[in-house]
Amino acid sequence: MRPMSHASRTLLALTLAAAFGGFAATALRDGLDRPAHAEPAMPVAVPAVTALPTAVAGQPLPSLAPMLERVTPAVVSVRTRQVVRVSPFGDDPFFRRMFPELSQQQLNQSLGSGVIIDAKNGYVLTNHHVIEGADDVTVTLADGRTVKAEFVGSDPDTDVAVMRIQADNLTAIPLADSDRLRVGDFVVAVGNPFAVGQTVTSGIVSAVGRSNVPGVGYQNFIQTDASINPGNSGGALVNLNGELVGINTASFNPRGSMAGNIGLGFAIPSDLAENVMQQLLAGGVVRRGTLGIETQDVDERIASSLGLDVARGAAVTRVYAGSAGEKAGLEPGDVIVAANGQRIDDSETLRNFQGLQAPDAKVALDVRRAGKPLQLSATLREQPRALDGNALDPRLSGARFAELPETARRGGISGVLVAEVARGSRAASNGLREGDVVLAASSGGFSDLPGFRASVGKQPAQLVLRILRGGRQGTLPMQ
Repeated sequence: MRPMSHASRTLLALTLAAAFGGFAATALRDGLDRPAHAEPAMPVAVPAVTALPTAVAGQPLPSLAPMLERVTPAVVSVRTRQVVRVSPFGDDPFFRRMFPELSQQQLNQSLGSGVIIDAKNGYVLTNHHVIEGADDVTVTLADGRTVKAEFVGSDPDTDVAVMRIQADNLTAIPLADSDRLRVGDFVVAVGNPFAVGQTVTSGIVSAVGRSNVPGVGYQNFIQTDASINPGNSGGALVNLNGELVGINTASFNPRGSMAGNIGLGFAIPSDLAENVMQQLLAGGVVRRGTLGIETQDVDERIASSLGLDVARGAAVTRVYAGSAGEKAGLEPGDVIVAANGQRIDDSETLRNFQGLQAPDAKVALDVRRAGKPLQLSATLREQPRALDGNALDPRLSGARFAELPETARRGGISGVLVAEVARGSRAASNGLREGDVVLAASSGGFSDLPGFRASVGKQPAQLVLRILRGGRQGTLPMQ
């Protein structure tokens, strides 16, 4: 008989390991189904399951334990505390001011996970939603030590946050190149689900580049069937080398997150998380690129009018003067169907793509113009973060406008956010309030900050804003 090859021996080991799991389950089921009856006393042989060999054909059985011994010390539990005031009058500002003594303090606590990625400086990556609004954050290490965490910075639109802890003998996880992940690669999730303690689950990469998860901002998720449950957020997704490939951030279940895992977990790629972290450490803010255009989805009617065979892509409706799109040669009526080889199905896909690019990034655009293919090259410019109302129109003086959070956009809201309103300013006298969303204006349509600037920057004779406030819409004339 010829000796077995190394591959054959490994396959045999895996087959026997899998077969053992099936055997154990079958034995338990048969024992439960078989009726009990008396048997004469006699010597009983030791079942095979108690003597599982440590090796098969000279090869050790596969185990993740050695890798996890290196990884788990770098995964931490994150506990947050937030003190909020609760009024019997709810959010009504008048009665809350009139009867402040009736308000009561309430302590909200939550639990998530984090990953140490720099042992020397004590930097910990987690999700923005894990620490959002927290007054106090503590981190519990795998060895049981609990230390206070210092907030460094966060980016709500990618759900990445950075903290710093001070402790001796920290362990960090090395980062992998997440761009090299392939569907079918084995991955392991580590975190603290449901506060039961550090837990390890395993699975495969189910998909990469996911960008259609409801209620989340800019997306380029790794999808996995490794169990990710409440409390796993901010934890580690690692490859079989013990390298960080992602930050676990969400699980999808139509019955709600507390219903448990159904094999749809999502993680932020480590490359994206590291890029955001480096920007937060360098300047505290994340800079993003933009083409400086407005688009709309391509439906059957638009596809027919533009000579397209398929109703997909982002149709350009406006190109702003001096923008990256204008310099690249984009024109209204063009349809963008791919960017850097990535398929663009609609306006949201294009916006998501731009939001994950840095300013000055080079982008190759696949365009359809009058039904014919066209390739254009663009160099993105920085997406504006905020605009002062005084620079747009004197009637908006004292207000500061910002882009809507991406979570709001994915919820179907389009417009700009009123980020600040100075007390006693002209904008305040006109009725604008911090937190308002400007949905439309009499000066023309817009969907984001550049569009708002182009619209109201014309300073029309009459300026009326349509506002969303507390779930209700109304109009405000600007005097």
